[in-house]
Formats: sequence, C-alpha cells, structure tokens
Amino acid sequence: MKKILLLTLTMFFLTGCSNETAADNDKPKLAVTTTFINDMVAVLEDDVDGFNTEMIIPAGEDPHVYEPKASNLRVLGNADVTLYHGLNFEGRMTDVLTEGVSITEGFRYENLGEMEEEDGTVADPHFWFDIELYKQAFTAVKETLAEHNPDDAELYEKNYEAYITELDKLNQFVTDRINEIPEDSRMLITPHDAFGYLESSYDIEVHAPQGFSTDSEVSNNQIQATAELITDNNIKSIFVETTTNSDRMIRLQEIVSSQGGDVEVISGKDKELLSDSLAPEGSPGDTYLTMYRHNINIIADHLK
Repeated sequence: MKKILLLTLTMFFLTGCSNETAADNDKPKLAVTTTFINDMVAVLEDDVDGFNTEMIIPAGEDPHVYEPKASNLRVLGNADVTLYHGLNFEGRMTDVLTEGVSITEGFRYENLGEMEEEDGTVADPHFWFDIELYKQAFTAVKETLAEHNPDDAELYEKNYEAYITELDKLNQFVTDRINEIPEDSRMLITPHDAFGYLESSYDIEVHAPQGFSTDSEVSNNQIQATAELITDNNIKSIFVETTTNSDRMIRLQEIVSSQGGDVEVISGKDKELLSDSLAPEGSPGDTYLTMYRHNINIIADHLK
C-alpha cells in the first residue's frame, strides 16, 4: 500500500511539474533591458502572468556602460518581443537591440531634455524623473503587452488605470516635499547629470560636474566650477548615486573645505540616490514608486 501511495504521489508531482513547465513554455518570451521596464511589466502583469520575462541588465548595474554577455544575447535571440529604453541609454547594447521595441519611440523631441556631449547635443535619456513622460513610456509598455497577449488586454487596462492614479499621487508627494526646502537651498548636486527632468518638472536646480554618461571624464575646471557653486550658495549637502564613483563627491568636499566652506557628502547604505537603476529586490527603492520617494526624502531631508 505504501509503495502504491508513493508511486501515485510521485506521478502526480511529475505530472504537475510537466504541466507547469508546458504552461510556462506556452507563454511568449519577453526580454526587458532594465529594472525600470521590468517594474512596469510587473505592475501590468499583476494577476495576469502572460509572459516569461527576463531582464538583461541586473539591478545596480549602470546601463550606460553595460556590456552584454553571451547569456544576454541568447535571451534576446530567443525572445518573442524585446522592450528597451532607447535614447542611447543602453549605450553599448545599441547594435543588439535593433529588433526590439523602444518605449520612448513615441516621445516628441521638444519634450525631451538636451545634453551637451563631445559628439554634440543629444537627448537626455533619464526621462523617468518626469512623471508625465514616464506615463507615456508606461502606456507604450501596456500597449505592447496587450498586442502580444490580447486575451488579457482588459486586465492590463485595469492595472494601468490603477497605476496612473499612483503616479499622480507620487507627483503630488514630490511637489510637497520639494516645497519643504527653502527656495535658496533648492540646489541638487550629484556626480552625473541624471536629474535634469527633476529640474524641468519641479522647482529645484540641478548641477553635476559630469555629463549624462557615467563613462565620461570630469575635468578639473568642471570640478572647480561646481565647488565654487557650492561655496557661493552655501549648499549644505551633495549626493552620491548608487551607480557612480563617490570619489568625485569627496573631491568636491575637499575643494570646498579648502575654500573655507563646509558641505556634507550624503552616502552610505540606503542613503545614496538611485538614478540609472532601481535597487535590488528587497532593498529600499526596488520599484519605481519607492525609488522616487526614497530619492526625494533623502534630498529634502538634507537640503532643508
């Protein structure tokens, strides 16, 4: 009797695993390049599970300089659909993303920020700090999922509408927290220029000694000019990002000190700003909503 029961349970388990694997294999394969797009998909796929989704660039990695691995290329090659940012955000992956869908393809150029780089003027890719632009990208992701999984289009629409409400609440939260900072202290200084859309969307000034690419060099003149800006405006704090080198901020602090000023470098566990990546799963800022609140709380608390 025990042998029969054991055999029955074993067959049930194996059959269940086989069916589950078959069901998974029936779902379209979706490749996404970054944590931001992965989060959008997770929001829309809540209670849906219509895709087998794989993310290319891990949380905490810098998409500007990420080099695709052989395993990444296999994922992209096997994907039924690929979603990526565009605007040269995945700088070193451009050549392997030609078959994918850019979530920024529908953006109007006049709504984008501009950056001066060695090759001339380019579009600022860090659009997610403009919540209205983020909504547009989120809409593009929703439409792509619905196109490839039309049976769940209504559920995608339901999740989409609920999340748009959350984004509106986030917008108000950001506005309220920035308004807590005295007007003459609303100056955000970070290593690389990832927060331009925060400046264009809200009443805060943003400066960085580096361009938008974390791969670019910083000249002594840029460092010196930023140090003078800090001293002249009596800025209390400057901020480190999770995907940049903190040495630049420490160097700034040293120059400000040599000029008779005093500025705090905000760094350390759970204190650094998240700019080009969401946090690893389980850490503060591992979703878009919590990332934005995390950043704004740190900025407001240290500039007030």
